[in-house]
Amino acid sequence: MATGSIRSGAYNSGNLRGEALEGILGSIEQTMFGESLYRSREEKAAHLLYFIVKDHPFTDGNKRIGSLLFLMYLNQEDVAHRLNPQALTALTLLIAESAPAGKDLMIRLIINLLAEPVG
Repeated sequence: MATGSIRSGAYNSGNLRGEALEGILGSIEQTMFGESLYRSREEKAAHLLYFIVKDHPFTDGNKRIGSLLFLMYLNQEDVAHRLNPQALTALTLLIAESAPAGKDLMIRLIINLLAEPVG
């Protein structure tokens, strides 16, 4: 994914803060003992959304940009999902308001929302 300044119309937001975005992108692809730390595409996508929303790699627009990059990642990796814009907005706000101690719960929630429906 491209890094740099992301512009939305006349409103300028998304200026990077240091190397934070590159760190996040690297973290979702990290390995341990030759195996990916996050094994599924859904788990990587969940961590991408969580880390961008919580770690604020941009000076402004972290929730919007995080949601966009999350959707771009899902598209790039051919991950089907049922999230409509309202659900993604609610999920992103829930992550933003969650306590850091609830990280694992938030990640599981995102993964479950991406899971294929049974039946």
